[in-house]
Order: sequence, then structure tokens, then C-alpha cells
Amino acid sequence: MPKVSLDMPAEIIGDLRLHVGDDRKFISLADAIRTACRKLLDQLDDIDMRHGRKNGVEPDDN
Repeated sequence: MPKVSLDMPAEIIGDLRLHVGDDRKFISLADAIRTACRKLLDQLDDIDMRHGRKNGVEPDDN
């Protein structure tokens, strides 16, 4: 699996860590970030479909 490095505000990491660990939703910080990215991509796909775009591509004006 490719690795990604990024800068993130401490407040966001702190908020995410509240949901990581035993008896919480995510097993690791990486798991929480991956899940958030997947949900964001699903939301963006829904928005694209509502606007008549498929796979983020604008419809032809022809």
C-alpha cells in the first residue's frame, strides 16, 4: 500500500484520536484517516452525479 505524508493541524489529530483505540470506532489513526477519505470521496461522487458529472468529468456541451 502506498504511503502518504502530510501536514495536519494538531486540533484535527487530537479530535481523531478521541475515536481511536480499544472500544472505539477506529483501530488506528491511519484507519480513521483512510475511512474519512473514503467517505469524502463517496460524498464528492454523489455531488458529481447530482450535477450530471460522471467520474468528476463535466458533461459534453455538444
